[in-house]
Amino acid sequence: MTQFRNPVLPGSHPDPSVCRAGPDYYLVTSTFEYFPGLPIYHSRDLVHWRPAGHVLDRPSQLPLQGVRASGGLYAPTIRHHDGVFYVVCTLVGGTRESGNFVVTATDPEGPWSEPHWLPEAPGFDPSLFFDDDGRAWWTATREVRDGRTEVYLREFDVRSLSLVGEEHVLFRGAMHDAVWAEAPHLYKVDGRYVLLCAEGGTDFEHSVVVAFADEVTGPYRGSKLNPVLTHRHLGRSYPVAATGHADLVCTQHGQWYAVLLATRPYGGYYYNLGRETFLVPVSWENGGPVFSPGTGRLESSYPVPDLLVHPWSEPLQTDDFDAPELDAAWMFLRTPEEEFWSLTERPGHPRLRVRPESITELVTPSVVVRRQQHQNFHASCVLEFEPAGPAEAAGMVLLQNNDNHFRLLLGAGREVTLVRRAGGREEVLGKTQVAEGTVRLGFEAVGQDHQALVASGSGEWQLLGESFDGRVLSTPVAGGFTGVHIGLYATGDGAPSDTWADFDSFTYRALGEAPR
Repeated sequence: MTQFRNPVLPGSHPDPSVCRAGPDYYLVTSTFEYFPGLPIYHSRDLVHWRPAGHVLDRPSQLPLQGVRASGGLYAPTIRHHDGVFYVVCTLVGGTRESGNFVVTATDPEGPWSEPHWLPEAPGFDPSLFFDDDGRAWWTATREVRDGRTEVYLREFDVRSLSLVGEEHVLFRGAMHDAVWAEAPHLYKVDGRYVLLCAEGGTDFEHSVVVAFADEVTGPYRGSKLNPVLTHRHLGRSYPVAATGHADLVCTQHGQWYAVLLATRPYGGYYYNLGRETFLVPVSWENGGPVFSPGTGRLESSYPVPDLLVHPWSEPLQTDDFDAPELDAAWMFLRTPEEEFWSLTERPGHPRLRVRPESITELVTPSVVVRRQQHQNFHASCVLEFEPAGPAEAAGMVLLQNNDNHFRLLLGAGREVTLVRRAGGREEVLGKTQVAEGTVRLGFEAVGQDHQALVASGSGEWQLLGESFDGRVLSTPVAGGFTGVHIGLYATGDGAPSDTWADFDSFTYRALGEAPR
């Protein structure tokens, strides 16, 4: 292997942060309203990443109940110092707890501590910096007015996990009338302090900017080369957009790389996969970082880092649910306060309890989802379900948020219905009857052209309704900060129930895309 392909983490993996501990690299990304929160990925070569658990995997750690779509966990930072891993993050819009917090672990695969909330730390997008004199520093962003922000710094006491000492305002943006100077990360390179920030918002105008200081508290001066990375000048037809929110890491061999987010629009300026994690080489000239030397653009491929290539086993295309716990790819919508699923009552079949909650509400419905990670994909499930009431239904969802999604559900009378919900308004796109017994349900997409599939037992797939446009699931249409999630769902649509839906398997695979 001489080249690697971007993105290194496809699908909704925004706001990446990375650290190195010896030969091992660990990366976290935002998860917003999904539980468990903040996936940990592990790599030995910066290219191949394996799931290594989640930072917040206990309900006590993550109060997401009632959080709005694209609320919840924003922009974590992971750091390693003196044998301890630290993650700092912001919970936005919480109905129980909100604000900035820190969690710690001696093993990045867990267990992680309960959150230590920091009411003295305003703003969002926090980061930690451990200086070579033993002191630690906290940086974060706060809004001043109308998207104008400022980056501030305070000392961080690692013993009490609290902010101490005087506050210093470091930066208000590189560009004239800059908005959303955020995601600040501090580094020390060749004796000088380097402040790396995102700027311009998280969509098309996104960028990376840098400032420098001789003292950690400043003053910081922006580089004459700012922005040091952006794609906004390349136009909306360019295949990669919205580059920004970078974090730097130096390998054990002295090479520098950045992880950052970007989008891959398709079918026009629409990106159903959300913001994904990319890797880019970085060199240093005159004390400043040069992203993607030689091109200045985030490329689809680069030479592999000077590290021993270390691939992991590829995930199976079909999950037969034979393990005692759900695979790390699966997530819940907000924090479950009761176990509405079971992998033990009928081994090999995840059971979802039919409950009144619906994915159209800001609740925790009976749904488990995983990220869409390819523009062309097939996703399907095998379902056994006998509704006991007229409103009971179970099947699959293509979920952007509560007001923008597609539902393919088996309901009363053995009727399978395809429903589009766009902007909160619903339309039935197709119906069909299926025979008693097992039913298979599926979605396929080639670009923005989607179709729903139905089969009775082991029979042939049948198209349900006409092909439909998936752009309603893209962030430019639906809003928010997440990509599409695909999953299994059961609901009584407001009515209580004692019924369960049994899913025998779930298959997800890419269609017609080159292997990674």
